[in-house]
Amino acid sequence: MKQICVIGVGYVGLVTGACFSDLGNRVIALDVDEQRIENLKKGIMPIYEPGLEELVERNVRAGRLTFTTSYKEALAGTEFAFIAVGTPSGMNGEADLQYVASAARAIAENMTAPLVIINKSTVPVGTGDWVADIVEDAQPKPVDFAVVSCPEFLREGSAIPDFMHPHRTVLGSLNPSAAEKVAQLHLPLRAPIVITDLRTAEMIKYASNAFLATKISFINEVADICEALGADVKEVAAGMGYDKRIGSAFLDAGLGWGGSCFPKDVKALAYMAEEKGMTPDILNAVMKVNYERRKTVVARVGEMIGGLDGKTIGLLGLAFKPNTDDMREAPSIDIAHNLIAARARVHAYDPVAMEVARAILPDVILFDDPYKMADGCDALIVVTEWNEFKQLDLESLRKSLKNPVILDARNIYEPARMKERNFNYRGIGRGFDLE
Repeated sequence: MKQICVIGVGYVGLVTGACFSDLGNRVIALDVDEQRIENLKKGIMPIYEPGLEELVERNVRAGRLTFTTSYKEALAGTEFAFIAVGTPSGMNGEADLQYVASAARAIAENMTAPLVIINKSTVPVGTGDWVADIVEDAQPKPVDFAVVSCPEFLREGSAIPDFMHPHRTVLGSLNPSAAEKVAQLHLPLRAPIVITDLRTAEMIKYASNAFLATKISFINEVADICEALGADVKEVAAGMGYDKRIGSAFLDAGLGWGGSCFPKDVKALAYMAEEKGMTPDILNAVMKVNYERRKTVVARVGEMIGGLDGKTIGLLGLAFKPNTDDMREAPSIDIAHNLIAARARVHAYDPVAMEVARAILPDVILFDDPYKMADGCDALIVVTEWNEFKQLDLESLRKSLKNPVILDARNIYEPARMKERNFNYRGIGRGFDLE
């Protein structure tokens, strides 16, 4: 049994700690937020993630997973310390590393035995070297340590299976022995392990996320062309996806990407390029296409109902994707703000993100039932592709609406089926303009 400290019990840290404990390790999860740690000790999760509450409860009960706010307690007897704190975007898109720096200094001040420090947070290229310098400078007396980069590749909504069954584990270090120790820690996952230098490992994470974001922006631009030419983007994407060089993943046209990773990682990579005197044209275009989706959807629903002033628009979904309550960079936020700016009233419903939304969207009227939310609305916009929405009683939904208008910004319904049920329906890239 290895002893592991995970610093930061946010999305990445809590999933990492819970999963490593479930693999039979002893994990001490640390956070400086006392209330968050007290809640976790009571079994109250800070985030919604399918299966996480049960995983935490099982390993706490087994004594493999504990929580603390004390670095001294967390590092006593620990072999591996994962830094999994937040790295939000700064004013210009740069990653804010203040929490990484604080964690590194606290590790240095409290470590008493050799330690492998593992950067799990998404950090700019060169951060591993920087963390090593901070630790070395802040140590009261010299203690051996090594820094390893092990970027996370977890998707919200499927984080536990992503951790337990990864496509690959990427490790970067200038210390081969430390990299090998971290590799051994990941062997039970039975996935390919890529070992490289620190900066290359850090770059792999940014390049991976930027490429996936590019696929999404690309298919959304193709969707607009499909509408103008009368083609169906869903069929186009399916045909493209059979080509193994392209693949079918991340070719769903709609509102684009949001959440905690793609927006800040693409911005950060563009910022790093600009800092070196480069012009990241593709990355800039990827971001531009993505954020224009939100304005486009609002304009389209206005076209469908003859303007937005005084109208009531319902939003089906608020979270940036299904199976999470995360609303960071969620398209729903911009859509709601743009609708309100156009003097429309906004109703909304989401299966799990309602409490989060109350603080973010105070001017939106929230409902605990999709049919009540739709009551009296002039139009609905499908914002999040929850499975629940695919199973709605369309007849009851149509009767609730003031006007049977749906703009399906996630293409969860089939146009022919919606037409049969007497909806004024429009998807994204479904050849609307030539119907």
